[in-house]
Amino acid sequence: MQTGISTACLYPEPLEASFRTLTSMQFRTFEVFFNTWSEFQPPFITLLRRIAKEQNCRILSVHPYTSGYESCLLFSNYERRFLDSVSFYEEYFRAARDLGASFVVLHGQRDYQNSSISEEEYIDRYAYLNRRAKTFGVTLAQENVNRFRSEDPAFIRRMRRRLQDDCSFVFDIKQAVRAGQDPFEMCSAMGERLVHIHINDHTESEDCLLPGCGRMDYMRLLSMLRSFGYGGEVIIEVYRKNFTELQELEKARNFLNTLFSNY
Repeated sequence: MQTGISTACLYPEPLEASFRTLTSMQFRTFEVFFNTWSEFQPPFITLLRRIAKEQNCRILSVHPYTSGYESCLLFSNYERRFLDSVSFYEEYFRAARDLGASFVVLHGQRDYQNSSISEEEYIDRYAYLNRRAKTFGVTLAQENVNRFRSEDPAFIRRMRRRLQDDCSFVFDIKQAVRAGQDPFEMCSAMGERLVHIHINDHTESEDCLLPGCGRMDYMRLLSMLRSFGYGGEVIIEVYRKNFTELQELEKARNFLNTLFSNY
């Protein structure tokens, strides 16, 4: 199991600068966080591909900058907007394909308690979007996100039960902590449909820290991942405010690589 990193860790540094900085630190597996529309258009994708090739890097996943708007774009009761937004999200799927990525991350629906669409319709729309993603050779993976429908492990279990092998999940430790959920319960809910991990740490007073700086029981997590047969990578994802020096990112990677050496 390899340790990668999200370009979001250096936000608001421009994406291409973040990518170059992190590759210079010997990171070789990435999640690319698009920050605006132009960054997933062909000229910019060509630039990212060139950097990846020069540095012998792999882009594993991409993260839409419109994640915060998905309630309106994809999960409202205005069907025409949904259909138009499917076409828009196909641009992300195309960009992911062209970068050689496997996954596109979905946040989904915020303020779901007051939603005008049912849980069943939400799952149907996810399934439709995932089918469209697969026509581009990529997978749309539902992330657990605080204050979104996906914050609840029980929902994740129902989604998994209904879609069986036609769903995939991203596990984010800090998002489970923020939602007041047990991270291990969330991970268990995703089970063998877990395909991607955002890894970080936490304490009683801080919900997002670099790996190795908090109290997360990684050995328990590894045991759980082993029981699922998880064979993917982990992506360090924190915010720029969560560290002072770039060398702290390298320290977190080394901590994880040592931890995973016997996985």
